[in-house]
Amino acid sequence: MKIVTLTCPSWAGDLPPALSDVPAHAVAERPGKDDVDALTSESTRIVVAGTDADLAAVALRLLRKERLAQVELAYLPTSPDSAVADVWGLPTNPDAAATLAVRGDPDAVPLVRDDNGGVLLGRGELRPLRGVVYCDDDLVLRGGARRLEVTPLAPVGVDVRVVRPGLLGSRVRASSGRAVQIGCLATLVVSDGVPHPRPVTRWTWYKHTEPLRLVRGLH
Repeated sequence: MKIVTLTCPSWAGDLPPALSDVPAHAVAERPGKDDVDALTSESTRIVVAGTDADLAAVALRLLRKERLAQVELAYLPTSPDSAVADVWGLPTNPDAAATLAVRGDPDAVPLVRDDNGGVLLGRGELRPLRGVVYCDDDLVLRGGARRLEVTPLAPVGVDVRVVRPGLLGSRVRASSGRAVQIGCLATLVVSDGVPHPRPVTRWTWYKHTEPLRLVRGLH
């Protein structure tokens, strides 16, 4: 197994000792093809030290280069509040995350795409929201909501939560399925912490046909 580490700008200081013998490359925020593509043909495991958005950017390059089946993805989150770490049960302590990145086994987890050419690895949000939302054939919203949250969910694809105001606090409507389709008044989408550059009136997140090989378990 050939491992390489990508250190993104949000990673400060040295890498943990478990990665001391692993080649490291400093890359840009949300690394693109110039940072990633050459490594996808040379490496069988890429460790990303950065944010959820950085990890999603690398996963997107694996998708576009058709290397999802050949390259495993490991993660050293720079934030203890990482949604990716929360969704997939990954450690946020740097030493524990580095040990997992080197020694851990990959799991096939759903890779969630959107219809604007991106991927979602942690959490997607729309807020506020007024419109119609379906998760597969399940109508989860008709009207207004404070926010809609979407996270990847194994094995089906996506988990959807609609948060609406109620007399005694927030009301939550949840559903899960292969895809969530949204039609709404213009609103903001945030995907893995990155706001979409313009308001949208339609958005879809859906499970890709091929999984992501995410390093999650120790031998």
